[in-house]
Amino acid sequence: MSSGLYSTEKRDFDTTLDLTQIRPYGDTMNDGKVQMSFTLPVACNEKGIEAALQLARKMGFVNPAVAFSEALDKEFSFYVVYGATSFSVDYTAIKVQALEIDTMDMHECEKYIEENFNREVVMVGASTGTDAHTVGIDAIMNMKGYAGHYGLERYKGVRAYNLGSQVPNEEFIKKAIELKADALLVSQTVTQKDVHIENLTNLVELLEAEGLRDKIILIAGGARITNDLAKELGYDAGFGPGKYADDVATFILKEMVERGMNK
Repeated sequence: MSSGLYSTEKRDFDTTLDLTQIRPYGDTMNDGKVQMSFTLPVACNEKGIEAALQLARKMGFVNPAVAFSEALDKEFSFYVVYGATSFSVDYTAIKVQALEIDTMDMHECEKYIEENFNREVVMVGASTGTDAHTVGIDAIMNMKGYAGHYGLERYKGVRAYNLGSQVPNEEFIKKAIELKADALLVSQTVTQKDVHIENLTNLVELLEAEGLRDKIILIAGGARITNDLAKELGYDAGFGPGKYADDVATFILKEMVERGMNK
């Protein structure tokens, strides 16, 4: 009997993939299963749990359940909620400015420089504004790099300058002029209240005021940076999670050659 029941339930599963109505995938196609977590400014008790459930329902969750709750202090509580979303998206209608490059590794980049440049390439990077985090810019710039991808300081034919963190945009530009930078790399880790948007926009405006924007390759990077966002803000490219020094170097070098900046 259990075998028959299993067979009946299996036949009831929706296995249809409709790219115009994409939902999250949990156990089976189109089940919409989602896990999310959030904090509420209330005590951790039954009333707090009910508040979490009501919020989940208003977000479009079907049959939500609080799988975990914990007090952070007397007036704040943390929740993990499971449920199924009732919403879908049309995947076929999504348009993005994907950054499509055939990434060269460090040695291929070095060979590319040797074959296409008659000078060193100057790349200057920093975490600008009030951002005190250097993990992102260090991963791209520092010699040891990250996850087996060497940083730009190790590249033959590249002069890489890592200015560190909390560099005012004005000082960043001043140093770029002094070093005759070909490319500027800006890392933004702090994104609360979209402070990174304001800072990134300010840098573009300052470069335009100095008449420098079209003379350099401008790159933005960080956990919440996408190529779409970077292009919208006036940058040449944006690199988010999962991108390394070789991705950045490849884009800069090929972009310089395309613009005739390699001589």
